[in-house]
Amino acid sequence: MVVAVVVLVVVLSRRRSSPPPAPAVPHDPFAPEQSVAGDPRTLKAGDMVEYLGTRYFVRGSLRLREGGFTWSEHLLDADTIEGQKVWLSVEEDPDLEVVFWTEYEIGDLRPGDRTVTVEGVEYRRDEHGTADYTSEGTTGVGVRGRVEYVDYEGPGGRYLSFEQYGGGQWEAGLGERVPAGTMTIYPGSG
Repeated sequence: MVVAVVVLVVVLSRRRSSPPPAPAVPHDPFAPEQSVAGDPRTLKAGDMVEYLGTRYFVRGSLRLREGGFTWSEHLLDADTIEGQKVWLSVEEDPDLEVVFWTEYEIGDLRPGDRTVTVEGVEYRRDEHGTADYTSEGTTGVGVRGRVEYVDYEGPGGRYLSFEQYGGGQWEAGLGERVPAGTMTIYPGSG
């Protein structure tokens, strides 16, 4: 019994005398060794995205929900392109799909037909629905509300989407699927 007590005292004293764990070393998210693609599902206002040689800053995000299905749309602000409104959508349906969108002036064009031709590309209607959204950062829409959407799919990973926020005017965007490995995400601070 004396031996057991001595062994217990030795074990406990060794545990107490072990050096404390080293503090976590801060890392620079812009350092070359951190230049991994990143996870687009975690994008938020203040993050930076680099795509095809252009840096974009996430100004704001919309978190959308329709039934049990959720997705995000992020308003981007390019460091070199003035006045161009671009968005990045991120959804899992069931695979992760990231699409880069540019605003398109629709004129008299409205959603509804099964096919729509824009700039010589024929798009087929894929989805139509209404989703609830919440807004974070700067997005140009209210903090929360409803959006009606009509999505069309074209050849080669091209898309056309119409959105109408709170019964307002229809807006449109032309999209292209972002190929894996062509985008790098740098998280913002905070």
